[in-house]
Amino acid sequence: MYSAVVATALTGLVVVNAVGPIDGTIVPGTTGKLGNAAIVENNPVGVTYTAVLPNSPTTGIRGYVAGTSNANGTGVNFNINLYGLPDASFGPFLYHIHDQPVPANGNCTATLAHQDPYIRGEMPPCDPTQPETCQSGDLAGKHGNITTSPFQTTFLDLYLSTARGPGSFFGNRSIVIHTSNTTRLTCANFTLTSGNSTSSNSTVSGGNGTVTGSNPVSSPFTGGAATAFVSAGVIVAGLIAFML
Repeated sequence: MYSAVVATALTGLVVVNAVGPIDGTIVPGTTGKLGNAAIVENNPVGVTYTAVLPNSPTTGIRGYVAGTSNANGTGVNFNINLYGLPDASFGPFLYHIHDQPVPANGNCTATLAHQDPYIRGEMPPCDPTQPETCQSGDLAGKHGNITTSPFQTTFLDLYLSTARGPGSFFGNRSIVIHTSNTTRLTCANFTLTSGNSTSSNSTVSGGNGTVTGSNPVSSPFTGGAATAFVSAGVIVAGLIAFML
C-alpha cells in the first residue's frame, strides 16, 4: 500500500488518499471468522431495493443498483446500470454494499466498511470462484469490477437477503463506488421500491456460520479508504515546497 494523490478533472479538486491499490494475492479458502456465508432461501417474492446515485456536483457518476428477490426465493438478482465514470486510468472501479447508510450530509466515509456479517475482512482479496468465502457486500469481488462506462450487468447473488432480520439483509445499507485504490467517489442508500419485506420466513443454508441481526450498528472503520478533499492549489503548493 502507498500514499496516492489523485487529481480528477470532474470535480476540480484533488483527492488525497492514504490507501493504495487492493493488490494482495488471492488465497483460496480464506473465509470469515464465523465461517462461509450461507445461501439465503425463502426471500419474499417481488421485493426490490434500489440505490439511485445522487446528482452530486462533485462527480459525474450517475445510475442505480437494484436488487430483486429471485423468483424461487433463493438469493437476489442484481441489475447494475452506471455511467459517467471518471477516466479509465482511475479504474477498474469497485462497488460494494457498505455496512451503514449514507447520512443526510452525503458523507460516503460514514458508511464505514463493507457489509461483512461473517467477519471476513477485505484482505486477502475475494476469490470469485468461491463467493461463499467473500464478504457479503463485496459485489465487485464476487461478480467483477466496473471496467467500462457506461456499465451494465446483471447477476444472481445467493448470499444476500431482501428480508429484514438476517445480517445478509442489504435494504437498510448503502452502495459505494470506488476507484481502484478504494477512494470513495459516490454513494447512495438502498430504499424499498417494490414489494413488502417487513416480515418473512427467510432462511439460510449451506454455510458453516450463522449470523442474525437487523439494523446496521456503528462499528470501527476497518475497510475502504478514508478520503479528504482539499483545493488543488494547496496540494500543488505543498508539492512544490516539498521538492525545493
